[in-house]
Amino acid sequence: MNSLRNIATICLLGIVLWSCSSGENTEKQKLADNTPKKELNINNPVIKDKFTADPAAMVYNDTVYMYAGHDEAPNDFDFYKMNEWLVYSSTNMVNWTEHAVPLKTTDFSWALGDAWAAQVIQRNNKFYWYVTVSHASINGKAIGVAVSDSPTGPFKDVLGKALITNDMTTEYTSIDWDDIDPTVYIDDDGQAYLFWGNTVCYYTKLKENMIELDGAIHTIDLPHFTEAPWIHKKDDWYYLSYAYQFPEKTAYAMSKSITGPWEYKGILNELAGNSNTNHQSIIEFKNKWYYIYHTGGIQPNGGSFRRSVCIDEMHYNPDGTIQRVIMTSEGIQ
Repeated sequence: MNSLRNIATICLLGIVLWSCSSGENTEKQKLADNTPKKELNINNPVIKDKFTADPAAMVYNDTVYMYAGHDEAPNDFDFYKMNEWLVYSSTNMVNWTEHAVPLKTTDFSWALGDAWAAQVIQRNNKFYWYVTVSHASINGKAIGVAVSDSPTGPFKDVLGKALITNDMTTEYTSIDWDDIDPTVYIDDDGQAYLFWGNTVCYYTKLKENMIELDGAIHTIDLPHFTEAPWIHKKDDWYYLSYAYQFPEKTAYAMSKSITGPWEYKGILNELAGNSNTNHQSIIEFKNKWYYIYHTGGIQPNGGSFRRSVCIDEMHYNPDGTIQRVIMTSEGIQ
């Protein structure tokens, strides 16, 4: 009999405790529901007063410098019209300061025009800007190099001629726009590498002066490679991301060596809305990783030829693979 009373007492106590806990949780939920929530800002695209494309970012002295092409095509013009590159800086990835135009296609006397994708890298207290332009006397696209003492310029043509011209790669493809989208990476041992290409991914070594090739041109076999290679490294892994198919997604491969072999890992970023192209740069800043890309996000006239730079965070899995990038309107807060 006493055992039954004890069981009944325990059950009654349990009911009372559950009721109290439930009531407490209900009150907490009511309090949470009534607590004002911070409204997130719509921070993508990050530049809203100009059309910007093909972003390439660099971290220097605790500041991010973002370089971009300037889409200037009028609303009734359905192709790229790009005459200059732009530079912005930020210390928090949210607020961006525009600097004076640092470089134009007219700064290259041998160029015909077309300020396509480019990247800046720092070495030996100099800043080297590798750009895509159309060549005035050699058929096709070409890669030039400009230099400055400051990340914001002004920059000037350091060679007086192209570093890469279309006639250097005709054995790999018959198209004349394959020598585009240069990206440079300086490995841990100090060796610099230049990657570039359209339909074929090329790479070669650069001499320490950063303005001469140091050896042969090589190719990398990647599934559905279109353009826009970008190299970054985390821990012991090298990552090669690139535009995949057309319209373009972004895919990536991984390797333990910058010269490969590269193992394809899959899609990183989906189609960029109403932009046929999808051009990325990836950086680490203040212990976070950022994926910088463009979309046709400024409406009503944004699109494939009037693009805009956006930024979202990027995350890794424990095995080093990269999680799919989620493109957001809110961006970085």
